[in-house]
Amino acid sequence: MNRIICFGLGILLVSGTTGCGGPKFVPVSGTVRVDGAPYKDAIVTFQPLSPTGDPYPGKGSSGRTDDAGRFTLVTDSGNRGAATGKHRVRIQSGRETVVVKFDPNTGTPDGGGSPDAAKAKPDPIPLDWYGDKGGKEFIVPLEGIDNAEFNIVSKKK
Repeated sequence: MNRIICFGLGILLVSGTTGCGGPKFVPVSGTVRVDGAPYKDAIVTFQPLSPTGDPYPGKGSSGRTDDAGRFTLVTDSGNRGAATGKHRVRIQSGRETVVVKFDPNTGTPDGGGSPDAAKAKPDPIPLDWYGDKGGKEFIVPLEGIDNAEFNIVSKKK
């Protein structure tokens, strides 16, 4: 009888600590600034980081900043927010926002014609915010957060 009780208590303990239904998503929103000014049309992504080294720690979330630099995260399956815990945060300019400068003698990198050089502007967000090894760590608290601040210093010219 004691074995049955201990086994039942063990099952309850394990299920209580692991939870059910997958990760808990909580509301996450905030602001992106570049050189102190709100940054429009940035793509903000949060990817969970596993404390145990699991290469697939969970579903990431993303959002796009508005005119005031504000973003709200959502997963690709429609969950609002992000999973609780530690994340790798990457921020990059939207493709519509930045036109890569080019050599007018050779045209664009894909071999197309020369775009209007007067409209060309370099991406102000440094590679360490979004490159392969870039990004910053951020911990999403259990209650979520509505004032996550990311202050980026632009690339040196």
